[in-house]
Amino acid sequence: MSRAAVLTGLGTFVPPRVVTNEELARTLDTSDEWIRTRTGITQRYWAEPGTATGDLAVAAGERALKSADSGGVDLVVLATTTPDHPCPATAPEVASRLGLENVAAYDIAAVCSGFVYGLASAAGAIAAGIAERALVIGAETYSTILDPDDRTTSVIFGDGAGAVVLRAGDPAEPGALLGYDLGSDGSLKDLILVPGGGSRQRAAGTAGAGEPGPRPADSYFSMQGQPVFRHAVTRMAASSQAMLDRAGWAPETVDWFVGHQANVRILHAVADQLGMARERTVVHLDRVGNTSAASIPLALADAVTGGLIAPGDRVLMSAFGGGVTWGSTALVWPGVVAN
Repeated sequence: MSRAAVLTGLGTFVPPRVVTNEELARTLDTSDEWIRTRTGITQRYWAEPGTATGDLAVAAGERALKSADSGGVDLVVLATTTPDHPCPATAPEVASRLGLENVAAYDIAAVCSGFVYGLASAAGAIAAGIAERALVIGAETYSTILDPDDRTTSVIFGDGAGAVVLRAGDPAEPGALLGYDLGSDGSLKDLILVPGGGSRQRAAGTAGAGEPGPRPADSYFSMQGQPVFRHAVTRMAASSQAMLDRAGWAPETVDWFVGHQANVRILHAVADQLGMARERTVVHLDRVGNTSAASIPLALADAVTGGLIAPGDRVLMSAFGGGVTWGSTALVWPGVVAN
């Protein structure tokens, strides 16, 4: 019998510091109205100095394990754009801090699509018999890579973490992930970019003759808003439709669309292209901003806790991120309570 990855636990965490639009407007050329009308965001959470992505990931992971009533897992997958260090990966330390000794653990770098990529990776390990249970975490501290003088990025992104526990199970049972649609287009890599920190730009003192050394601005995140908007809508809609075809679902039979929480206008545009009612779109970014790889599990948990998503509901998830990358998956929601 084929093995499916079944969602059995869900946990989230955001840092305590709330950053409102009004606070940002005091130092940037912007206003609460400008931010809300263009993004739908009213506030976000930023980690205090000394708090790293791994700290948020551990907190969300603990809650997901508690939600699953699980003693442990044998695989940890961490999706993040903001690892604690360029080397080593953050996932092994997260696993260790969670008391998960000697388990497989690795990071995935697919930016805002990272959580969906992480689900697919963990599900593949479960299907192959490599793992029986997996912890998939999306965690970000975007506040550590934002240019404080750039209103186009500083007003959008927030910090947070969300995690799920997957177990081996039957493809027909509630909670089973029903398949995936994944894709990328590296020719568009410059749309979403942190220029520094990799081998394309050597560290100070190692650059060869004629090669530029690192510049402080190269450590900041940059994004070309208009083309990102356009490609996000197109790719998420196409990927979502491909996933619906794979699951055998008509758009009108989907109870909830949980898209990457980048911009409320993107979410509504994708729903429109799919022929779904906008009212069936889960919106959580208004309170947390764009949390990149953490956004889908954070939105899921909020919708479950708020009573929107109920057991038996059909849930479609889709994301678009840097790379560029995109991906979608779907499931019938099980009786999982978010922690």
